[in-house]
Amino acid sequence: MKKNYLFFVFVLISLLTISCSGGDDSASSNNNNQQIMPSNLQVSLTIEGENSQNPNGDGSGLFYGIATASDAVYYTFKIGNGDESGPSESGEFSYTLTDNGLQQFPFYVYAYSSTGDKISKITNLSIFVEGNGGSGNNDVLVWSDEFDGTGSIDSSKWTTETGGGGWGNQEEQIYTSSSNNVRREAGVLKIKVRKESNGNFTSARIITEDKFEFKYGRVDIRAKLPSVQGSWPALWMLGANFRDPSVGWPQCGEIDIMEQFENKNRVQSTLHWKLANGERGQYGLDTTNSTSTDFHIYSLEWTPTNIKSFLDGNEFFSMNIDGVAPYYPFNEDFFFIFNVAMGGTNGGDIDPNLQDGYVDAMEVDYIRVYQ
Repeated sequence: MKKNYLFFVFVLISLLTISCSGGDDSASSNNNNQQIMPSNLQVSLTIEGENSQNPNGDGSGLFYGIATASDAVYYTFKIGNGDESGPSESGEFSYTLTDNGLQQFPFYVYAYSSTGDKISKITNLSIFVEGNGGSGNNDVLVWSDEFDGTGSIDSSKWTTETGGGGWGNQEEQIYTSSSNNVRREAGVLKIKVRKESNGNFTSARIITEDKFEFKYGRVDIRAKLPSVQGSWPALWMLGANFRDPSVGWPQCGEIDIMEQFENKNRVQSTLHWKLANGERGQYGLDTTNSTSTDFHIYSLEWTPTNIKSFLDGNEFFSMNIDGVAPYYPFNEDFFFIFNVAMGGTNGGDIDPNLQDGYVDAMEVDYIRVYQ
């Protein structure tokens, strides 16, 4: 009986020991899996040479600083749509921009904890890099075409695109480089749409791709539009990475400064981009305009966070662009496109009574870009 009792006590002590040991392992496991989230992320940043006279720096393109956060063990950094750089255990950073002109972009700082959890902070920066003469206040003319004189367009600024096939919108015109369709006349660019003797329509489409591409600033275009029913004139822009096979449209982004559809008393401004689900995102607004009888100034103001359109100085379109995830196309370089299409998805029905030899035109007095 005594032996049985001692055996029972031994077994009971063993079970208690195992139970206590198991409890300690569970607590240890819970502690090891505990999430640690950094907090109180602060970023101290200096733009070299920044003062009241030079709010965007001294032109060196240098900016630097330090990030601090509670429970953070290292930091990484990102400029615009670039890759994360780092890690930096000290939180210190220093960058020198090399692209000339006013560089405006979001600067991201990420603070990571020992468990890999992170928080972030975004600072929108405007830094001037010596080279193009822009001040960052949209008061310095950095590029323009006044279309002075008579003759061919300036081939150092513009390229003509040619061909038909509908251009993705079931358009009916054929674009040519002929002086019958595009030329300077007495200080005005004329893009002419013509009905040829074979019944086809010809027109012109000119671009600044690889000749002038830019990011942010103000654009002013003084233009008069055609009146013919079925015409689809446009003053617009595409992302400079448009032809990259991994990008394309609409991921590259599209900025329509001015388009006119079927209603010849209204003009529209629209943005197009690619959504995370692969679909196209777009937002546009229109306004009344006596387009074919008078010249008007179509303007664009573009910052890292917003795009606005104006008609004769009156704002009629505005969109916040800092939330256009995940590709953020409107924080990259763009180039200009001027064209007049006929028919298609937005031009509407073409006047059936047009005779062979009929000519109408979009006329552009000037285009000016300020930074």
